[in-house]
Amino acid sequence: MALQSKHKVDAAFSMSSMTDIIFLLLIFFMLTSSFITPSGLPVNLPSSESSDIVMQEITVTVTKDLRFSVNDKVVTREQVKAELTNLLMDKKGQVVLHIDKEVPVEHLVEIGGIAAGLEANVTIATKPYK
Repeated sequence: MALQSKHKVDAAFSMSSMTDIIFLLLIFFMLTSSFITPSGLPVNLPSSESSDIVMQEITVTVTKDLRFSVNDKVVTREQVKAELTNLLMDKKGQVVLHIDKEVPVEHLVEIGGIAAGLEANVTIATKPYK
């Protein structure tokens, strides 16, 4: 003779709230990871009236002592064009210039000209006025 319980407990639970939380976390980390500034070389950015946030595909950093890096990889001034050419091969990308405010403008124009010549959208990183 088999005894059966009168009250059966259903062990299943709804996954819909769990998936909502996972998607919110995914969106949060995707957005915050795109706002991270490069940490390879320290740069004192110039200030501007408006500072828009753009997705950083490729970053070029120039410090006040004229050290260059492309996507946190330290390169020489002559290697910048080759690195950008490799990264922008067969696609139109976004290049964000992180150039110290004490760097002469000629270096900004040179790096911006290289990126524009490779048909990339060029943006200069700034910090907003306080």
